[in-house]
Amino acid sequence: QVQLVESGGGLVQAGGSLRLSCAASGRTFSSYAMGWFRQAPGKEREFVATIRWSGGGIYYADSVKGRFTISRDNAKNTLYLQMNSLEPEDTAVYYCAAVRDDGSRTNYRAVYTYNYWGQGTQVTVSS
Repeated sequence: QVQLVESGGGLVQAGGSLRLSCAASGRTFSSYAMGWFRQAPGKEREFVATIRWSGGGIYYADSVKGRFTISRDNAKNTLYLQMNSLEPEDTAVYYCAAVRDDGSRTNYRAVYTYNYWGQGTQVTVSS
């Protein structure tokens, strides 16, 4: 099992930047594929970015491509999301998620793929 704790959210003006972190417990973080998702008020949780255990297999939602960067440091058991050129539409609670990366999953962009979730961190972008 793995426990996830997000941090780094906050209030920022449009055009600004934030870096989210997701600290994972346990010694098997490097065995997990990781994802970032977000949920705005009244909307369903949506995919933001994903990364495989090796640091490859990176994909982004079209809405964040070119502005957000996902990365991981397996030695530090930490996942990151660098968010630049933030827009008011990026306002949401951001969640990190994990699933054991055993090659059995077919869609790392889907909410249902992941079985471990953090509690979320609020990101608010003002116009």
